[in-house]
Amino acid sequence: MQEVWLFSDGSSRGNPGPGGYGTILRFTDSKGVVHEKEYSGGESETTNNRMELMGVIRGFEELKKPCRVHVVTDSQYVAKAFNEGWLSKWVSNGWKGSDKKPVKNIGLWQRLQAAMEGHEYEFEWVKGHAGHPENERCDRLATMEADKLIP
Repeated sequence: MQEVWLFSDGSSRGNPGPGGYGTILRFTDSKGVVHEKEYSGGESETTNNRMELMGVIRGFEELKKPCRVHVVTDSQYVAKAFNEGWLSKWVSNGWKGSDKKPVKNIGLWQRLQAAMEGHEYEFEWVKGHAGHPENERCDRLATMEADKLIP
């Protein structure tokens, strides 16, 4: 399986408000050549958590064959869903949280699950705005997209 690094960040100018996401995919081919691609997008009325999810979704949806994906995010919302088993609990509880209320952003979580099928993955949380080069690049992409949508 090809090993891929997926770096992602989301941004929202207001919560809700105009928002954006930035994603970087990186892999090294069999000849040792590093390939990298950036993706970004936004929505005029969204939340930070939705954009954090969209960045990861976009990265997985760009993958054309099964990969081993190392996801790096500054979103505890996203990282803990996998690293602390939130997502599997939500699914087994009929998409309800521990408070018995429907989980927010169900459609995006389901879209992410579908995009991740066939891949191996791990999630790493990094502190945002702390000098992590790829996280800072993703943040710039995300805020650029959000700023484009400010009326």
